[in-house]
Amino acid sequence: QDYYGKELQKSEDLKTNVCVTSAGPLPKAVRDALEHVHEEVVARYYGCGLVIPECLSSCRILDLGSGSGRDCYLLSQLVGEQGHVTGIDMTEGQVQCRAGTSPPPPSSPLPFFLSSCQVEVAKKHIAYHMDKFGYQKPNVEFLHGYMEKLGDAGLADESYDIVISNCVINLAPDKRAVLQEAFRVLKPGGEMYFSDIYASQRLSETVRKHRVLWGECLAGALYWKDLYSIAEEVGFSPPCLVSASPITVGDKELEGIIGDCRFVSATFRLFKVPGGSRAGPGQVIYNGGIVGHERELVFDANFTFEEGEVVDVDAEMAAILRSSRFAEEFLIQAGADATALQGNCC
Repeated sequence: QDYYGKELQKSEDLKTNVCVTSAGPLPKAVRDALEHVHEEVVARYYGCGLVIPECLSSCRILDLGSGSGRDCYLLSQLVGEQGHVTGIDMTEGQVQCRAGTSPPPPSSPLPFFLSSCQVEVAKKHIAYHMDKFGYQKPNVEFLHGYMEKLGDAGLADESYDIVISNCVINLAPDKRAVLQEAFRVLKPGGEMYFSDIYASQRLSETVRKHRVLWGECLAGALYWKDLYSIAEEVGFSPPCLVSASPITVGDKELEGIIGDCRFVSATFRLFKVPGGSRAGPGQVIYNGGIVGHERELVFDANFTFEEGEVVDVDAEMAAILRSSRFAEEFLIQAGADATALQGNCC
């Protein structure tokens, strides 16, 4: 609160490029949906890029750290009236804003006020968006709660198809609890699609307690290998890397404190694959049915599926496609030569 409320007055005050945007151009459906979000919601949103997976029609989605609700209202349109989006944030209501002050105008630079004010903005625009989208009843809700304790907010087991998160897990002291809770609330075949900051090594106590590095989302970064071990412990399939961008630190003092550690902003997909879905490698053909990805689907850094093209996949990817919401978008058959496959979704 102190770092974002006092020290950062404009974007040039940032010491790093942590807030990089998602790789590649946005699909037209996403661009169009973003244009329909209320200007105040967009102006008061301080997230990093967009974390929007594919194939969302009628899905139930949970957004961890939803802030002013921009992504929730965007997703509301993509899931449709039969879908549902829940945003959860650790901040409460307007009462937590600075005493005697109100949120600044939309033109104010960067996070000038406490994010609790953003949650109020998200809630007050529900009716506006439902009317804008032509929905008879809201398909969006905003809850107060902690992503390490989703049960305290009333979120039941196996109640969501997708969990998304945009550069906030690094701020959680207990990353394992976050992934455990995400796994719990996901339905079998569900996906956690999220971006965050990762380090090339485990961080020293000096780095982890440095207030500027914490404010820049670096001091809480997870060692990338720990993501793989935690995901396995929790029960997820091996992480599928979607994209990654190096983070630069343009400050000599901070570079000296960080030392030889390097950071990346990366997007991963984790799947809750039922045990019975694993049946060896296979061959898949994408039918081109996902809106905005009709000709090709860039699934992760290793797998791009062209419409109508036969692709050999390993056992893990075959299980993911077979058990997830992508199953209806692919013809999946066993029989690929496992020895001919190279790599896997990791």
